[in-house]
Amino acid sequence: MDFIFIDDMRVEAHVGIFEREKAAPQTLELSLTFGVPDAAAQNDDIEQTIRYDAVIERIRAELATRHFNLLETLGEYVIGLLLDEFGAPWVKISIAKMGIMKGVRRVGVQIERSR
Repeated sequence: MDFIFIDDMRVEAHVGIFEREKAAPQTLELSLTFGVPDAAAQNDDIEQTIRYDAVIERIRAELATRHFNLLETLGEYVIGLLLDEFGAPWVKISIAKMGIMKGVRRVGVQIERSR
């Protein structure tokens, strides 16, 4: 299996349980790795792979319109998009809030799922 990765993508999202987190979107850092068909590389054909530009646009559009209490729920939602809509056989995601606590650069979750 071949993989595509998207590293340190910044997105604006409504996520959190505290009032300050519900009042305004915050910048999250997402990193994704997902499986793609080997046929894309073998045939040098963009139509046989998952387009990372489409993935990025879809994630940004979805996260701009939804609120999640937990990063875990947000992660599961994004993984569902990759598995169900884009047909990825395997997805790993890392999501981090930056500067959320004094003396801590990032806090977040990592989730890995497959079909």
